[in-house]
Amino acid sequence: MGAFLTTAAFFCVALVGTLAKVSGQYTSTGVLLLFQNAVCLLFLLPAAWRDGWRSMRTQVVGLHLLRAVMGTGCWYALFFAISQIPLANATLLTYSAPLWMPLIAWAVTRVRVAAATWLGAGVGFVGVLLVLQPQGRGFSAGELSALAGALLLAVAMMSVRWLGRTEPALRILFYYFLLSTVLSVPIALADWQPTEPAAWPWLVGLGLTQLLSQILIVAAYRYASAEKLGPFIYTVIVFTAVIDWIVWGHRPTLFTYLGMALVIGGGLLAVRAKSVPAQPDQTG
Repeated sequence: MGAFLTTAAFFCVALVGTLAKVSGQYTSTGVLLLFQNAVCLLFLLPAAWRDGWRSMRTQVVGLHLLRAVMGTGCWYALFFAISQIPLANATLLTYSAPLWMPLIAWAVTRVRVAAATWLGAGVGFVGVLLVLQPQGRGFSAGELSALAGALLLAVAMMSVRWLGRTEPALRILFYYFLLSTVLSVPIALADWQPTEPAAWPWLVGLGLTQLLSQILIVAAYRYASAEKLGPFIYTVIVFTAVIDWIVWGHRPTLFTYLGMALVIGGGLLAVRAKSVPAQPDQTG
């Protein structure tokens, strides 16, 4: 169930990237980021009001803020990358985030990660490289932005898991979009451009699709840990490649197909592995 929900979530994420690329023709990256978060917050407010504001009280404000900062930074990095390099390349680089998740999990919890999880992540990364096909040149600004987004995304995804231990889904989503909207305002003001009327349907669609993806992610992390489900975010690469083919006519190459096979295989290998229990300290 966790794998299914994560896959569905990242199909929505692929749609978010697609809508952002289309919307970016009409407005700036900062405005995209603000509308994405503000639309989601607008739709969550009635649910928060219905449950009562007392239900939104939290003892982990710092963790909510960490997730919002990391998430906002990741989305800005991805949206900027999409405006500079092809959609598929930006997505591939940003969603290499699962490679960082086992390391983050070990650093925070000191629970050893199974070798199969590392192996699965490595296989998936080889698949990413096959699809990306680096040419031995330096990274462009867009590619560096996407790589920075990958690290930010890894921390954001882990924070969702940590929040899920004590916080209900609605509270997690409410604080994320509230804080992210506040964080997005100065970015949008610094990057402000008039928004053409043709952009509004795309911007609303962007926000609603983002909201659905976040709901699915929060639900998925109640079934399995982030390091287990992390490799399944690679499915966004497959979805993006298909959308790129259908919408922009960029047909996947043989290397793309091989890369996709490795991405999926690595994800399945990693999710079947079990965490290795920490060994007791024999030195004391």
